[in-house]
Amino acid sequence: MGDMANSSVEFYPKNQRRELNHAGGFGCTLAELRSLMELRGAEAIQKVQETYSDVNGLCRRLKTSPTEGLSDNTADLEKRRQIYGQNFIPPKKPKTFLQLVWEALQDVTLIILEMAAIISLGLSFYAPPGEESENCGNVQAGGEDEGESEAGWIEGAAILLSVICVVLVTAFNDWSKEKQFRGLQSRIEQEQKFTVIRNGQQVQIPVAELVVGDIAQIKYGDLLPADGVLIQGNDLKIDESSLTGESDHVRKSVEKDPMLLSGTHVMEGSGRMVISAVGVNSQTGIIFTLLGAGGEEEEKKDKKDAKAEDSSTNGTGGKQQDGAVENNQNKAKKQDGAVAMEMQPLKSAEGGEMEEREKKKASVPKKEKSVLQGKLTKLAVQIGKAGLVMSAITVIILVLYFVIETFVIDGKTWLTECTPVYVQYFVKFFIIGVTVLVVAVPEGLPLAVTISLAYSVKKMMKDNNLVRHLDACETMGNATAICSDKTGTLTTNRMTVVQSHLGDTHYKEIPDPSNLTSKTLDLLVHAIAINSAYTTKILPPEKEGGLPRQVGNKTECALLGFVLDLRRDYQPVREQIPEEKLYKVYTFNSVRKSMSTVICMPDGGYRLFSKGASEIVLKKCTNILNSNGELRAFRPRDRDEMIKKVIEPMACDGLRTICVAYRDFSAGKEPDWDNENDIVIDLTCIAVVGIEDPVRPEVPEAIRKCQRAGITVRMVTGDNINTARAIAAKCGIIQPGEDFLCLEGKEFNRRIRNEKGEIEQERLDKIWPKLRVLARSSPTDKHTLVKGIIDSTIGEQRQVVAVTGDGTNDGPALKKADVGFAMGIAGTDVAKEASDIILTDDNFSSIVKAVMWGRNVYDSISKFLQFQLTVNVVAVIVAFTGACITQDSPLKAVQMLWVNLIMDTFASLALATEPPTEALLLRKPYGRNKPLISRTMMKNILGHAVYQLIIIFTLLFVGEVFFDIDSGRNAPLHSPPSEHYTIIFNTFVMMQLFNEINARKIHGERNVFDGIFGNPIFCSIVLGTFGIQIVIVQFGGKPFSCSPLNAQQWLWCLFVGFGELVWGQVIATIPTSHLKCLKEAGHGPGKDEITDEELAEDEEEIDHAERELRRGQILWFRGLNRIQTQMEVVSTFKRSGSFQGAVRRRSSVLSQLHDVTNISTPTHVILSAANASAGAGNPRSESIP
Repeated sequence: MGDMANSSVEFYPKNQRRELNHAGGFGCTLAELRSLMELRGAEAIQKVQETYSDVNGLCRRLKTSPTEGLSDNTADLEKRRQIYGQNFIPPKKPKTFLQLVWEALQDVTLIILEMAAIISLGLSFYAPPGEESENCGNVQAGGEDEGESEAGWIEGAAILLSVICVVLVTAFNDWSKEKQFRGLQSRIEQEQKFTVIRNGQQVQIPVAELVVGDIAQIKYGDLLPADGVLIQGNDLKIDESSLTGESDHVRKSVEKDPMLLSGTHVMEGSGRMVISAVGVNSQTGIIFTLLGAGGEEEEKKDKKDAKAEDSSTNGTGGKQQDGAVENNQNKAKKQDGAVAMEMQPLKSAEGGEMEEREKKKASVPKKEKSVLQGKLTKLAVQIGKAGLVMSAITVIILVLYFVIETFVIDGKTWLTECTPVYVQYFVKFFIIGVTVLVVAVPEGLPLAVTISLAYSVKKMMKDNNLVRHLDACETMGNATAICSDKTGTLTTNRMTVVQSHLGDTHYKEIPDPSNLTSKTLDLLVHAIAINSAYTTKILPPEKEGGLPRQVGNKTECALLGFVLDLRRDYQPVREQIPEEKLYKVYTFNSVRKSMSTVICMPDGGYRLFSKGASEIVLKKCTNILNSNGELRAFRPRDRDEMIKKVIEPMACDGLRTICVAYRDFSAGKEPDWDNENDIVIDLTCIAVVGIEDPVRPEVPEAIRKCQRAGITVRMVTGDNINTARAIAAKCGIIQPGEDFLCLEGKEFNRRIRNEKGEIEQERLDKIWPKLRVLARSSPTDKHTLVKGIIDSTIGEQRQVVAVTGDGTNDGPALKKADVGFAMGIAGTDVAKEASDIILTDDNFSSIVKAVMWGRNVYDSISKFLQFQLTVNVVAVIVAFTGACITQDSPLKAVQMLWVNLIMDTFASLALATEPPTEALLLRKPYGRNKPLISRTMMKNILGHAVYQLIIIFTLLFVGEVFFDIDSGRNAPLHSPPSEHYTIIFNTFVMMQLFNEINARKIHGERNVFDGIFGNPIFCSIVLGTFGIQIVIVQFGGKPFSCSPLNAQQWLWCLFVGFGELVWGQVIATIPTSHLKCLKEAGHGPGKDEITDEELAEDEEEIDHAERELRRGQILWFRGLNRIQTQMEVVSTFKRSGSFQGAVRRRSSVLSQLHDVTNISTPTHVILSAANASAGAGNPRSESIP
């Protein structure tokens, strides 16, 4: 115990010292701030008041000013970082190279090979005692030199060496992939900037540089990068579901709940906060630390826990601190109980399965497997099975042949001293079998996919596509529809006011200020300057003679620009009424489609300024300013005339119309500001302006390319329908004379919903194929449209939909889409978080590049497959028949491994890095269920295989006569390598090299050299392989079973190889349409598999609270549904009809499940208990449709 007392004495003062250090001259310690951030609502306010009197008191303690922010003093910033931490959550440690090597070694085929090689090595060192006895069959016969028997170990060693090569290459590829991915992550993180106030100036700094005490500006759409306390807020609503699981938005205000947490999203409003916790001390950081940024820490912690328990029982206090930390973590764990609860799946008969699914959901940041991966996995499994069968047969035939010949025909008996010799034979046969398997299994496939995707992602960066999820890149190649925003994507997002209606006059250009009364002008300037975000500004141009820079919301920039064009300035007005003096702000959101601000007037009354979509604001106007600046009544009749004569003509010119209005409230009784509908009415219209946002010059061409490539482009916008239609026509989305629909959100909803207001897929299916423009749409409409197109079954192919979005509320649509594009410049953090690809230049033409790259990935994989499968077919057949006829494979194990290396690793590098061409955009998308290997490719594979087999068998059986050399057939064990077999090996490799050039084209094109020099990797790999092949043949000797060839023999090998190119032309001449007998291979996942995936995805969209309630129901349904389906399947098979019906019924049951029908249909219930228990006892029956 004395020991413990000692340690505690030491421990306490240290702790206090640390606390003082932490305060470091500031009035708050880290622990204080951390505990403050754990409080919410009234508790938090009480704590702030008790400890700091108010938020300003907290700012004083943190030595910062609520209006001026921190100074840019680097020493001060550094000190803050040291005391309160950096705003950086350390990532999970990457796997080391050795770990990756160890993982690569886990490959089954490689393990078998290693075992075989080791046995072979062991046996080669064992010399049987009866060396000279003739009794062991023809084992020792043949021209065996003394040196040769010593060289028996070489084959085993060579196999081990080649295995090491394969492992290193695989590990290196994994490592570079991981590195690229990390680079990408850090780039995404660096790109995220946040607005703070330093020295009274607003500056944007990278999120990692934020420190405690910074004053941050927050606005609609931000993802908060650190914890903070609100200093001033306008109508602020936060989505805290990422931390609490509550889906309702939480109102934040200085009086009621000023606590803002990192990782939450600003859904409405704006404000300023003082940062109080960053990095690992923020709420998100604490959770990340609990999750240990991965599983490894968990293991360490378990060990630590065990140790801590041991040490405490032993009475040593050494681990006391540790225990304290542990306790804190547990405390935090309890607090985040909500999060933990959500992750905790229900334990039940299906527990294991549910947990797995939950785990998958937690770890995979979106869809499980991409289409391509699904097809490839299926194909690889099929090929692997075939290879396994072939290799097993090879081994059996070899062993039987040897046994029958030695012991039956020659009548030898098995002698004990000959055992090692026979075993050596069996090992050799086994190695041949394994080699056949190694060659048959296309382990290069996953490699090719990885390389191709990683290469594309890297190159797509240059094309302004920042890919967040690798598979999105390939899915994009299958896209059939793109739903695009208008503003900023199709247009330049540089807005200017070009027309206006002021004082009863419609001006087609900027009016002369002298024509306007000073009252109108003053009201207009105030209405625009005050009723817009103060973060929106117009700054002088960066370059002389350039355009002024627009900062902030572009529509507001246009209005501020209009003020400047009227030779007035908005800045003095803002200085006179700073942001703190604004009495109430109704910020813009997608429901209001307007923004209003209330200020106090000197006489004690209030004035409200409002601006927004003209048809919405004009409905609330009852007066208008006339040419003298006086009020005139504005009746519905006047409004209709205004819409006809002013707004519609502006909209038809493609202008966005905005109405600016105001209302005065007299002094006396204060209105109820929360009742917005009574406040924002009886307005007086000051002006209606038409804002032009020109179409980006490159967009019409990009859209033409999309249409040629079989992709329908739809425009979804919040703008007026006339504006939208005008812009769509300019872009080429709608062409005159076409049969298309342009709908407004209201009309769209009316058409797709039934009497009860529910969305019906049949109604949607009547609309979406012709729909080209959806105007005045809400984010929900966008989500409905995307979901409707994806779920539609009217085409023979399921549609693959890409969506662009920039707003916070586009999140659901971006998540639902197959590929979500977020805007890099105008996009909010929420949108980026939900997206798959970020467009760094917000430009539609970058999407076309993404389509091109996506198709290129698909084609690269197909090229690789075409090449790989030709080699596979040939190598397997040669090894198999050779082994059966000559008891020895013409291609030795080491040679096979070299061939395997060429065709897997190098070919995947060479063919997966082909750059895309414009020609890719001239065909329709492949679609989800198009097979990987088309008829043309199958024709190429079989055609080239036939050529290669004829050549190799000719060489094998009559080659020695042709070249006038010794035959290599039936050579005894350990005999020296023959020229005969070397020629076969060399010819085989030459044919592969030339066939690699053929494989560059998969659609039957004639010119296989087209653009070959555009791909330096391809050229260098082909030449490099050729060089190494020369070295292997001339100097490989015993390890590679090669004997050097002379120039004439080399020329023949090259000539035969070159024949591949000629033969390729012959094959291209045969029309594919005549070869009906050819099967395609590598189809997409079947119907039932897809429904399952979709189910899992939809489940994620259900509200968490609901999910808790429904899980029991879902399990019950699933149990019943399983049994029902099993019975249906059995009965259907009895009727021998197709079981499509069963599948269809199942999917309808699943859809019921999603509508949460409380009572299942009677058919479900009339099942005996025995069946029910059978179903429950078989939790793995998922695979049955």
